[in-house]
Amino acid sequence: MVSFAPQLKRSIAIAKKNLRIYYVKGPVIIFGLLLPFFFFLAFWLGRDMSSIMLGTGLVGMAMWFASTSISPVITSWETRTKTLERLISSPIGLSGILFGDMLASALIGILITIVPLSIALVVLDMTLVYPLVLALGLVLGSFCFSAIGVLMAALPTDTTADVMMLSSLVKFPIIFVSGIFIPVSQLPGWGQAISHLSPLTYLTDLVRWTFGSNGSFWPSPLQNLLILTAFLMGFSALAVFSHRKTLPKRL
Repeated sequence: MVSFAPQLKRSIAIAKKNLRIYYVKGPVIIFGLLLPFFFFLAFWLGRDMSSIMLGTGLVGMAMWFASTSISPVITSWETRTKTLERLISSPIGLSGILFGDMLASALIGILITIVPLSIALVVLDMTLVYPLVLALGLVLGSFCFSAIGVLMAALPTDTTADVMMLSSLVKFPIIFVSGIFIPVSQLPGWGQAISHLSPLTYLTDLVRWTFGSNGSFWPSPLQNLLILTAFLMGFSALAVFSHRKTLPKRL
């Protein structure tokens, strides 16, 4: 059995490598901050949107876009540059490599989310009632969204445009059914059904609860935290399974 501590150390080394090479690029800022801001600006102007709807929506959307900005294309980049072969031959399992990718993506998601969270607290003058619950929710959400990004990276291609097309097809529709722009209760029946399948719905609901608003899904944050945990475990397991299946096509 492979010892856990050395594997974790190697996963952290991969995360550091990803942060240094891939995350000092414009798309992280564009998709993590500017895109959510302009999306919300377009929906906010001319509408009577409450500050808690605006602030918490910005937090959820920034984390969603930041955590999935680069993670879907890292594997295709490394396939093209032939560095994936070197990673696979190193003394670390595939799950350790993917965890390193998730770790870097989750860290960026949390750091980027500090900006809209600060806007909510300072500019919009919102009051954070349950900071520890919010912190736990943001950590779970960032890892869950990162796992989704790593899962999309399993597409067996070395062309990043192919992965970005798949990523866009997943990321953009999700924000419209997750209670960010429109409360889930006001969505049509099919929209409410789909919203239950979106982890962003539960993070947004949890963030609003931590700011003192009644959650639209659950009366307690515990259900949201448990569901986010289940999503994280499910997407992580599916990502490892998918990469094991597609890895031979990359080498």
